Amino acid sequence: MASPPDTSKTIKLERYNSYLRRLHSTKVLNASSKLLFRATLLIALVLILFFTLNYPPLSDNIPNHAHLHHHNFLSTAFFTSSGAGGAAWEKQVRHSSTPKRRNGLSVLVTGAAGFVGSHCSLALKKRGDGVLGLDNFNSYYDPTLKRARQKLLLRHEVFIVEGDLNDASLLRKLFDVVPFTHILHLAAQAGVRYAMQNPQSYVSSNIAGFVNLLEVAKAASPQPAIVWASSSSVYGLNTQVPFSELDRTDQPASLYAATKKAGEEIAHTYNHIYGLSLTGLRFFTVYGPWGRPDMAYFFFTKDILQGKPIDVYQTQDDKQVARDFTYIDDVVKGCLGALDTAEKSTGSGGKKKGPAQLRVYNLGNTSPVPVANLVSILEGLLSTKAKKHVIKMPRNGDVPYTHANVTLAFKDFGYKPTTDLATGLRKFVKWYVNYYGIQTRVKKGSAFNSEHPEESA
Repeated sequence: MASPPDTSKTIKLERYNSYLRRLHSTKVLNASSKLLFRATLLIALVLILFFTLNYPPLSDNIPNHAHLHHHNFLSTAFFTSSGAGGAAWEKQVRHSSTPKRRNGLSVLVTGAAGFVGSHCSLALKKRGDGVLGLDNFNSYYDPTLKRARQKLLLRHEVFIVEGDLNDASLLRKLFDVVPFTHILHLAAQAGVRYAMQNPQSYVSSNIAGFVNLLEVAKAASPQPAIVWASSSSVYGLNTQVPFSELDRTDQPASLYAATKKAGEEIAHTYNHIYGLSLTGLRFFTVYGPWGRPDMAYFFFTKDILQGKPIDVYQTQDDKQVARDFTYIDDVVKGCLGALDTAEKSTGSGGKKKGPAQLRVYNLGNTSPVPVANLVSILEGLLSTKAKKHVIKMPRNGDVPYTHANVTLAFKDFGYKPTTDLATGLRKFVKWYVNYYGIQTRVKKGSAFNSEHPEESA
């Protein structure tokens, strides 16, 4: 009888292979655990770096210069990793801000997607200056209009960085990349009535944002000269007309006016302590193509075309409200004149080395027009009768006239408004019907569709 086959070797081989498999699995598991631990540690370090960047320590034990250096290093790392500060982004920033003409300016324009900001940016670029825009594209009014302005500027090689004035890291990054010669600071929370709904937005933008910009500018080397937008609202309850830069401005009639007045005092302080060259421009009711939808002439046009009633204000004693309507091209002329005549700042690295230029000017049309006249001109241009709703203003709620004396501006940088209200409104309505694609009966000879609306930007 044959003996059964010997399977001991096979069994041993299977046991050995099983042992090898268990050993391999253990090694893989150990390796995976180490890899997982290292990945977790790396993610933790990245998170620590991120939160260190966005939430810096509150301790005051670190010297200021060391803290700034550390923060700048982290900021640069963050911008590069996020793409909003990488090589392509910096190339756009440099290209946009590099002058094309000899001895041209390099200007940072805040609020560049806004009404006045977009017009000034385009005018500066067209004459060969370098222009870099900054705007946060907030929703105070329809951001679509701001985006349309942005596209127009981009076609003229003006790049707008999307960011906020209160983002100090972003501002420092911009100044690291570009040695700006000038700042045209037009970003602000506008509107008088909106302050009753959102007062904090005025403090954040018009005061805190302005201070943040000045802080970065004072530390720059060289320091830029700054031209910034104040407002005719600072005259407040003053009834002496025409308004002069020498008039008192300590009776603001709105929170908006109070923040603009605060800005003028803050500008004086930074000029005195740090040697920043500062020029404030008090605008008087700016209007024109690509304007702000919250302005009366703009929504009057819209409501008249839609057959809606419009509110026309009168004082308690039946006086008509009149405004110094200033056409956008004239305001641009004043802004560029202020930039061209601005003297260099005298500080360096935050230290004043001598007295610096400090100026404030009215930019108005010197010819106040009753609001009723504005409505009448619009009725003629639109060939449509307005449905007027007359409202009595509360006492001390406003002044019947805003009238600018611009003698100083004319003397110092040749500012002279030349556009009358009828001419300016004709250009605005031409742009309005083209931009919104409105088919309307127009007064013979107006030729609203004869030109491309971009020509008025």
